[in-house]
Amino acid sequence: MPANKACFLDRDGVLIEEKDYLCDPDGVVLCDRVEEIFKHLRARGYKVIIISNQAGIAKGYFKEEQLIAVQKRLDELLARFGEKLDGVYYCYHHANGVIPEYTRECNCRKPAPGMLLQAAKDHNIDLSQSIMIGDRVTDLQAGLNAGCRAVALVRTGHGHKADLSVLPVSVTDAPDLYTAITTLIP
Repeated sequence: MPANKACFLDRDGVLIEEKDYLCDPDGVVLCDRVEEIFKHLRARGYKVIIISNQAGIAKGYFKEEQLIAVQKRLDELLARFGEKLDGVYYCYHHANGVIPEYTRECNCRKPAPGMLLQAAKDHNIDLSQSIMIGDRVTDLQAGLNAGCRAVALVRTGHGHKADLSVLPVSVTDAPDLYTAITTLIP
């Protein structure tokens, strides 16, 4: 069976509006043009997968149940135009956490590639044909570390303050998710 290709997206500040440590489902607001983005990706054969650090759990800012409620709300909003995510991967860990079970270094917290590697295994994804889009340099580093063919930074969310000069390669720098996707996948 041929491998799939994926568009990996950070969640906060990329697919939905940035709200630091979002734990209230009522705070979920999709980014602009999400319906067009999904249609564009689907027409080109891409799976859409969330890859997101959620250290608020390790830091005790919110509980897993709240994260699940936020994810449920995101799913409901996508379903309004007949879409769904093909996968969702969260890292709850942080070295400076206060919840013992999540306080540690791990291979899934971006910039480590663990979540992308797991998604590739779970969904038969060829990472060399896939892309990663985020609003932080660590998102892009995770994509590069996993072997994605391209990465892009969006200037939404935390992207307005990202310094791309720290990366060893040139990356796509876009004002928003729609522009990033249509640039990387014409």
